[in-house]
Amino acid sequence: MMTSESYTSFASVYDVFMDNVPYEEWCEYLVGLLHTYGCEEGLVADLGCGTGKLTSLLSSKGYDMIGIDNSWDMLDIAKEHNKSDEILYLLQDMREFELYGTVKAVVSICDSMNYILEEEDLIQVFRLVNNYLDPKGIFIFDCNTISKYMEIGDSVIAENRDEGSFIWENEYNEDDQLNIYDLTLFIKDKKQDVYHKYQETHYQRAYTIEQIKYCLDVAGLEFVAVYDAFTTNPPTKDSERIYFIARERGK
Repeated sequence: MMTSESYTSFASVYDVFMDNVPYEEWCEYLVGLLHTYGCEEGLVADLGCGTGKLTSLLSSKGYDMIGIDNSWDMLDIAKEHNKSDEILYLLQDMREFELYGTVKAVVSICDSMNYILEEEDLIQVFRLVNNYLDPKGIFIFDCNTISKYMEIGDSVIAENRDEGSFIWENEYNEDDQLNIYDLTLFIKDKKQDVYHKYQETHYQRAYTIEQIKYCLDVAGLEFVAVYDAFTTNPPTKDSERIYFIARERGK
């Protein structure tokens, strides 16, 4: 499972290696969903905000943002990106997060929910979301699909850049829907002009749509819709990322 140590080494070069993610387009899609489901302004919590790129973009769209992550290194970079006091960042595990009051919406993007490995923990996250949402507040989150993990399967991905390089060794276990990847990083120390080696292991779980619906229902949230990512179309068997919409339905 993703712990507070996860992304500790990768945090310093995370944005470099994630520059293929079109955050601006993802933000436009997310804002469109928020508007569709009645959240055009107000307080929004971003669970698993990482380095805060999406959090900042949502802030620029007029939302009052709270960024929540369990990696101090990620949050430190997020604060560097946003030196104003407009965004509140909280160092918290999403299974135990606490807010000062309710919010109009909660969002969680970039497969943060896949890092929750057990259904009971996922239900706990959903319970907390329901607890901290305004009446009829909206919850939007994405997930990598079983189809995507099976497509990646047992594979190795490597990339080399001036700032650093990484080797991503992936393994997917279909029986328990668990995806494991060992990340080896060589990060440049600009002061000494040398590269330091770091190793991390990350765990993600794939959930079926029915499993997610079940967890939402047990947690007290109302399932509203599920979309093939960046569309308003139903998911297909080949969908790699899907977006769920849920709503608060009572404490």
